[in-house]
Amino acid sequence: MIKNDREKYETFYKTFGRQLKFGVYSDFGANKDTLQDLLMFYSSKEKKLVTLSEYVENMPEDQPYIYYATGDSYERIEKLPQTEMVADKGYDILFFTEDVDEFAIRMLMTYKEKEFRSVSSGDLGFEDDAEEQEAEEKEADNKALFSAMKDLLTNKVKDVRASKRLKSHPVCLTADGEISLEMEKVLSAMPNNQSVQAEKVLEINVNHDVFQALQKAYDSDPDQLKLYTNLLYNQALLIEGIQVDDPVEFTNDICKVMVP
Repeated sequence: MIKNDREKYETFYKTFGRQLKFGVYSDFGANKDTLQDLLMFYSSKEKKLVTLSEYVENMPEDQPYIYYATGDSYERIEKLPQTEMVADKGYDILFFTEDVDEFAIRMLMTYKEKEFRSVSSGDLGFEDDAEEQEAEEKEADNKALFSAMKDLLTNKVKDVRASKRLKSHPVCLTADGEISLEMEKVLSAMPNNQSVQAEKVLEINVNHDVFQALQKAYDSDPDQLKLYTNLLYNQALLIEGIQVDDPVEFTNDICKVMVP
């Protein structure tokens, strides 16, 4: 049906696509090879549902991974800071809006010898030498600042780093390790959850004006640095659709910035 009557299959998929994804994930992936070519996801470039085969066929030769981003809706995913650099490279991004999507893809692991990679992953696989060197130099020059911010966010983040992916946005969260930010949200919402948490990394855009404010606060006002650090962390949580730890404290911090 998918080849002979695309419109009819897409109608079918919108109703039963979730069950197909569960089929990939269930029984430890026993049926993944049979079902993988039936899966469809929204494409950031095509602005419609595409199969994994169609995605791979349209990949530029230099694209190392099949990129995907997760969120509650297409509109929210398009606004994620983490998508900027991938899109600027001319690479397509698959949008995952259902809780089962990433679990199914993790079960597949690869498709036609291409690995799947979240735009929120610590390593996107395409930073050029100049970009990487600049980020490393900025991180080395501001090592004490990032260390101080990490200490202020003890038990909340694994690290604070200079970002290699941000362009216009000041901050974002990424994840090290096997548990992604989206998987944390899904697992935490389940009954009897084990408080599963991703190893969060707060990435700072060192070319944004906000970073200059952080540097100034670090040099002269520890209380201001704490305020800015907490604000940026909570903003990054909200961007990811994760509830802030203390909404009252967050709103009070906003008021402190508005009325110094």
